[in-house]
Order: sequence, then structure tokens, then C-alpha cells
Amino acid sequence: MRTKVTLVLLFLNVALFFFIFQFERRWRIEESWQEARSLVLPGAETADIRSVEITGGNPVHTLALAKRGETWFVTAPLEWPANPPAVNRILTELRFLKHETSFNVADLAKAGQSLADYGLDHPRLTIAITSGDPTEHPQVTRLRLGDITKDGKLLYLLSPDGERVHVVSQSLARSLGLTADDLRADALFTIPVFETRSLNLQTAAPASLRIRLRRDGSRWSFETPIIARASKAATELAINGLNGLRVASFITTNPPAILPAANPSFRIALEGNKRSETLILGTPVHPVAAAGQNEYYAQLEDSSALRSALFTVKIPAPLMDTLRTAQVALRETHVLDFDVPSVTAISLTAPNQPELILQRLETGTQSTDNSAWQIVRRGESTIGPQTLPADRATVQRLLDQLSRLSATDFKSDAPTAADLESWGFNRPEREVFLTLGGGATPLSLQLGTDAKHNVYARLGPAANPGSSIYAVDANILRELPVAPRAWRDRLLRDLPAGARLTALKLTDLSNNQVVLETTLDDAGHPPAGTKNADAVATVLTSLRTLRAKEFILDAFADKVTVAGEERPWRYRLEATATLVGGAGEQTSVTTLLLTVRVGGDRQLAGSPTTDYGVFSIEQPLLDALWTITESPHDPGPVPAPTPAPETKP
Repeated sequence: MRTKVTLVLLFLNVALFFFIFQFERRWRIEESWQEARSLVLPGAETADIRSVEITGGNPVHTLALAKRGETWFVTAPLEWPANPPAVNRILTELRFLKHETSFNVADLAKAGQSLADYGLDHPRLTIAITSGDPTEHPQVTRLRLGDITKDGKLLYLLSPDGERVHVVSQSLARSLGLTADDLRADALFTIPVFETRSLNLQTAAPASLRIRLRRDGSRWSFETPIIARASKAATELAINGLNGLRVASFITTNPPAILPAANPSFRIALEGNKRSETLILGTPVHPVAAAGQNEYYAQLEDSSALRSALFTVKIPAPLMDTLRTAQVALRETHVLDFDVPSVTAISLTAPNQPELILQRLETGTQSTDNSAWQIVRRGESTIGPQTLPADRATVQRLLDQLSRLSATDFKSDAPTAADLESWGFNRPEREVFLTLGGGATPLSLQLGTDAKHNVYARLGPAANPGSSIYAVDANILRELPVAPRAWRDRLLRDLPAGARLTALKLTDLSNNQVVLETTLDDAGHPPAGTKNADAVATVLTSLRTLRAKEFILDAFADKVTVAGEERPWRYRLEATATLVGGAGEQTSVTTLLLTVRVGGDRQLAGSPTTDYGVFSIEQPLLDALWTITESPHDPGPVPAPTPAPETKP
């Protein structure tokens, strides 16, 4: 049974293949042949169209298109780049032009007719099509369009050899009936931002200032008249503005006495991938420009020859101002160019102060890098460098400030020795040296000040041989202290999870009176009924994770300056901690000396047994200590006034 089914299926497949090969193939050949027969122009005549010339109208005029390279141009009545969609529409109509029917011209006489009956003796439009290489015997094909058929749906067309009349769709006439304005491209620049490799500007004589900006990857830079970084956003915004320019009107009568090409007031050029486009501006059309607009006579220029078409273009005033002041307007205002995560070390120096080095412990590669930092202090040669943990947030803030440091004014690109001295660079207020990972060139920044305390910046020779001087915000100096205490890690101590506080004692050193003394249970809580229990709990929490709000001195001192007067310490705070583990319990006592409260948010602390130095404590600890030390002196709430006795009349 299976064998019979298999044989039947095999027979049906063979029959199907025979049918497809024998009949459908023939149908397809016949269909292609019929379609080829219905084409007015054979493939050879439209395979490589190089020019199209359309003549006709009332009055008679000529509209010509020519292909140069891969670009189409309108060559008559004015030479101008063509509108690609309009040209493609004409070429498509010519390549796929089909007739509904056709008949021989020789048969017209037999019916008592002539070409005049179809409007072909004096055609409405004549189309001359040139195909092939124009330098090697190009082929010219001519079509003549006559009247519309009586039903108004089709029109008559005379074949190139003049032997047949074709009846074709009116879509051809509509495509060929486009005006010169329809065929001309209205855009002046066609090189988009992503393709643009350089922007070139030149002012009029006698200054003839040449400005050239070049793109290298994703960055822009000036090549002339200075070597400097350009703003990527501002440059690409200007190029977008140029791409948005359109022809306002073509000038065919009453042109200006001097054409823009003969005496340009401004030249703007874009260079792309193996092509360039140049706009030449002449004199303003109106002596007084309208608000926000500047209209100029203009011409276009290409690499071969100047196009003679004269037109006007309206350039928005902000764009024109940017182009005229491009040396400043397109300049990159950011002084330093670096990626924050790439910085591995920061060196800070100031006059008469030792160098401060901030060093990353692990090289980060991501913008969310959380690597720790340390302070490296140069000690005596026998001791070697000393290190302290640095506050990561403070260092990160510094890097962010440096990356955003911007010029408020470009002071000079060629400063003299007198300029450098007057702006404070003979003795810079700060010098910053950034070491970058990945073998990148280090960056050096100098900050100087003048007599009016204005701050100026310049890059070191390794990064900027031109030594351009920038005016910057004076607040940058506040972000660059060279004292190690400004960069120290604010976290002084963080007890491990296995440690617990067992006792707390606060003594007033002015009279050696104990203000607070208590033991703590296994959970680290004071006994029930302890006075100011909430304040004591806050003190215990702060002591477990002790943080400095601000460092005042790098080393402990027996006396500190409080409210402008040098005074001894006022309080001693002792906290006993026990750590369980190893051979047994280990007990340690942490001692903090405290000043009186200075103002609402400042109280100083220090420890003679640690390297905490002198620091101000954080607000929660300050408020809790105030509650504990001042509660004995608190007289309590003001009693309510005694009501006066009533008097009877």
C-alpha cells in the first residue's frame, strides 16, 4: 500500500515540474516580452541617462538637467544643484514609460489624418535624452508630446524614430511640466553633521582671517588661527544651522554691481567625504537688516568652477554672529579635557606649602568608580612618605569641579612675559597635576591671580604648548586647599559588629566634676531611669561610628582657639569598648577632649591617644552633649503667672 502511495506522489511531482517548466516558464517569457513591447523607450536608451533637456511652453523656454559624477544639476536656465526627488521622478517616468496603444504614422494618411490632428506637428514639449558617456559618442533620443486624448485621460507621444504614435499616461507630462523652481534644490549645504570633516571660514579683506575647525573622531579642534579645542556642541549646532539655510530668491534682473565671487564679504565651506561645498556671501541686500535676519547676495562654489547663479540667502542673526566670532563662539570653554575615572593621582601645590598628593588605591575604569583614595605626605628622608585615608566624596567633588572648570573669558592665546607676571603666573596660587591611567598624557594646570584677585588658568606645557590664558571663576581656589586635613576621611572610627560599649563617662575639666557616668548592658543600653536617656543613646551611636564634620588641626594640641581666644579643653569623654574574640575579651578606652559649644553648630574635639587631630563634631553628637552638660543648669519651664485676685465692686 505504501509503495503505491509513494509511486503516485512521485508521478504527481514529476507532472508538476513538467507543467512548471513547460508552460509557466513560457507564460513568464511571454509576459516579459509583452511588457518589453509596451515600453516606449528600450532599456539601452534609458540605462545610463546623463542629461535631459525639455523644450516647450508659451513662451518657449528650455529646462536642462545634467549629471556630473553622481550628482544632478540644473544647467538651464540657471546652473544649480537639482532636487533629487524631482529628477528621480522624471527618470523613473522615462525608464518605465508604457503605451496603452500605438499606431504607425504611415497609416495616418490612409485615414485622412496627419500628425497635426494629434498635436505632434508642433509638439507642446520636446524631450532630448542623452545616454552613455558624453565624451564617447553619446546617444541622443528625442520624444515629442502632443495633445491630450478626447477623454482627457491620455496624451499622444511621437516615438524617437518618428514612425509611431504612442498613447501614454499624462503622468509623464506632469513630471516634465515641473518648473525650474521645482527642479532646483533649495538647500545650500547638503553635507550632514555626521559626514562633515571640517568647517572653514574666511572674512573679507584686508583682514582675511581664516578659521579652520577639524573633527578628529568625536572631538573638534581649531587648526587656524590658533591650536585649541573647539566645542563639539556649539560647532555641530552651527553646522546644523548651515544645513538649514535655504535660497530666498534667485536674482535674474538688476544684479549688484559687484558679484559675491569678485568681492566676497564672507566664505563658508564644509568638507565631507571626498566632497566640499562653499557658500560665498557678498553685500547685504538691505543696508539695514530686518530684526533677527541678515539677507545677503550669494553664490555657490565647487571644486571645478564658480557657478554663475546669483541668489539671496537669509542668515539668522545668531548664526551669523556665531560665524563671525567663531574663534571665540566655537571655542571649548572647558579648560581641562579628561575622563574623571581615568585619574589615578592628583598633586596640589601652593606657594610656601609642601606638595599634597591624593592617590587612588585601585584604578577605576567606570564613571561610577568607588575606589578608595589616600593622602600621601612627604616626610623626612629617613621616615619616607606617610599616608592617611582620604575622603572619597571630597576627592570626587574636586575631580568634578576640575572637569567642569570653564573659561569665563579667553584672555590671551599669545601672552607676553609681562602678561604672565601681571596675571600671577610667575608665582601661581595653585598648581594641579593629574596623572591619568592607560598611558595617557598627564595634565598640568596653573592658577594665577592679579591685583584685583581675578583668577586665571593655563595648561602646562605638556598639554598646551600655546599656553592660552583663560579667566575662570575665582571660587575654584576654594576647591583646592593644600592642607591634608581638608582631604582626610571624615570617618575616624567604626567599631566592628563584635564590639560593644560597656561604660560611658563625661567629666567637666574646669572643676573635675563628673557630669555623666554610667555602665551599659549587653545590648549597649544605659540602665532604666538614666537621665537624658535619648541624648545618651545618641552619644553612644555617634561613638560607635565616629565622624568628623571638619578637621581643624592635623595634630592634637593641649590648647585650642575658641571664639578667638586660646583655651584649654573643657570636657573629657571616655568610652569603654569590649571586643569578644580570640583568647578572650579585649577592652579599650577611647578618650575625647571637648571644648565648649561655639555657636549653634560648632564644638571641637581631639584625642591625645590617637591621630585624630582636632576636629569639629557632627550636629547629632553636639546636640546630645549640650543636653547632657546643660540640663543641670536648666531652671525648667517658666512658671505660669499667678492670676490677680478678683476685686468686688
